[in-house]
Amino acid sequence: MTRQLLAGLALMLAVATVAGAEVKTRVVDYKQGDTELQGMIAWDDAVTGARPGVLVVHEWWGHNEHARNAARKLAAAGYVAFALDMYGKGKLAAHPDDAMKFMTEATKDPAVVVARFDAALAELKKDPHVDGTRIGAIGYCFGGGVVLNMARSGAPLKAVATFHGSLAPVLPAKKGAVTAKLLVQTGDADEMIPPAQVEAFKKEMADAGADVKVIVYPGAKHGFTNPDAGKAGMPQLAYDASADAKSWAEMIAFFKQNL
Repeated sequence: MTRQLLAGLALMLAVATVAGAEVKTRVVDYKQGDTELQGMIAWDDAVTGARPGVLVVHEWWGHNEHARNAARKLAAAGYVAFALDMYGKGKLAAHPDDAMKFMTEATKDPAVVVARFDAALAELKKDPHVDGTRIGAIGYCFGGGVVLNMARSGAPLKAVATFHGSLAPVLPAKKGAVTAKLLVQTGDADEMIPPAQVEAFKKEMADAGADVKVIVYPGAKHGFTNPDAGKAGMPQLAYDASADAKSWAEMIAFFKQNL
């Protein structure tokens, strides 16, 4: 089956699922150490039985509507999705300077990044709708880097997908360490994730023996999945409706095969 046909089938399945979905959401207040965090969990109340869980890690802006909307769409597709919080309750940036400040603060200690991811994973596994043996993660921009670094460390994830995510490692993957299947989607016009970084990532994953698929969308800039990308006043960012739709369909097909 061709990739185009697979993506088309996945998109039709996603549309049909959304039409019959009864997506519910709830806000989740939780902690990592003394830091108060707030996320949102989403599930389809019309589905019975345990189903795979997916963590959604936000862009550098913080836990915003873009991440929450991804969680709702995942719920409509048959997953339980948790849009987590890496910065702290209420830390949501509207300006790039604030986004950089929040991201720098959250990542200055790599152990904190891992602890916050693990705290969210624990919350997701608590949900009665979740099959804790089938957990995936997706990440956008900053969040893409987070989920890939968790995969590099051998986190108990079955499948990880990124959208215009950072590919540079905190620590390069060791041979055999990456147990999750990986789907990386980026744009060839992304100045923040240049071709050299993509090629270095491919080599790193090949050396580590990881199962990875990389898709590059022609003309797509950084932030191509976020309809508000162009409102940030950064020419490097732009929404691309075609790349957004195609990358989502690819991710759904990927999860259907691996979760």
